[in-house]
Amino acid sequence: MTLKRKWAEFAADESGATAIEYGLIAAGIALAIIEIIYALGTNLVAKLQSLATALK
Repeated sequence: MTLKRKWAEFAADESGATAIEYGLIAAGIALAIIEIIYALGTNLVAKLQSLATALK
């Protein structure tokens, strides 16, 4: 194989781009899940604190 042919095959290969896209999608989903858990956790802590105060 010549260098020119190898370069053409490398340029046409999109498997690396697909892996990067899947990685970005996974990172976005992970950030969304973390944000949801953080929001629910803060709300839950506030409710538990008010319940503890009411029981005193």
